[in-house]
Amino acid sequence: MPRRRSAPATFAAAAAWVLLLLPDPAAARCEDWTPQARPQNASRDVVGQSLDDIQARGWIDIAVYEDFPPWSWEEDGEPMGVDVALGRIIAESLGVAPRFTFVTAGETLDDDLRNHVWKGPVVNGRASNVMLHVPYDSDYACRVEQVVFTGRYFDTHLAIAYRRDAYPEDPPVPAYFRFDTVAVENDSLADFHLSSIGAGMLRANIRRYPSTPAAMQALARGETKAAMGPLHELEWGLTSGLAVHSPPLPGLSRGAWTLGAAVRHSWRPLAYAVGDAVTAAVEDGRLAAIFEAHGLSWTPPAD
Repeated sequence: MPRRRSAPATFAAAAAWVLLLLPDPAAARCEDWTPQARPQNASRDVVGQSLDDIQARGWIDIAVYEDFPPWSWEEDGEPMGVDVALGRIIAESLGVAPRFTFVTAGETLDDDLRNHVWKGPVVNGRASNVMLHVPYDSDYACRVEQVVFTGRYFDTHLAIAYRRDAYPEDPPVPAYFRFDTVAVENDSLADFHLSSIGAGMLRANIRRYPSTPAAMQALARGETKAAMGPLHELEWGLTSGLAVHSPPLPGLSRGAWTLGAAVRHSWRPLAYAVGDAVTAAVEDGRLAAIFEAHGLSWTPPAD
């Protein structure tokens, strides 16, 4: 199974994205934010193209994360994954061909959006027309004015995978890991959450791995009794004798989130078209079918 060095600007590289950094949605509003500076004008070949330009040339550049199953990876040179399938739907809706740019995660989500959506890398690079697998939060969207967040296509959350033979009756909850071993991606949201419980009482039993797929491989080998991480990455790593469940996680303020797309602020007609394409795929069942084809559950984005 393809592997990546860490989850994109989410759990490891960005220290759990903005999920731990953002305030509670009920406690903040756009007026509480100090917006970032708008980007300076740059040539179209650097920051993308308008919807008309994209349709005239016949293809759209879609940024997806590299080595990030089940979302996006390459197999014998062929783009694969849920996000790639969605990218093809978007391109088809616009009447153009998809071209996928596989990108490496930066240190933060801000870095990824700057490099791949609204400005482009400092050296030898340019922004894509659309970026997929971008976490959506209304308060964060207030602050990052350079980007239009659109096309929300699924919700996800932290979950726990486990060995059925280790827990034949009751699936494990975090309190079990005071005595049992659990695999996590290093410096991930799951790692932070488990490490914080009971002033660190679980730390001795936490086993850290470079990625959630690596943690699931360790679980399958019997190195731990459980693994904790994003639901769909756990589902992707399930093998015979393993199961996954989603228990309550007291003390975790942001254990669930929505994923969508991002487009540069100056290309709003493109953002609207992308949003319409994704919404149509959500409503007519194509998104659900993509998830099912990859062996994943699907939860539609909350309104």
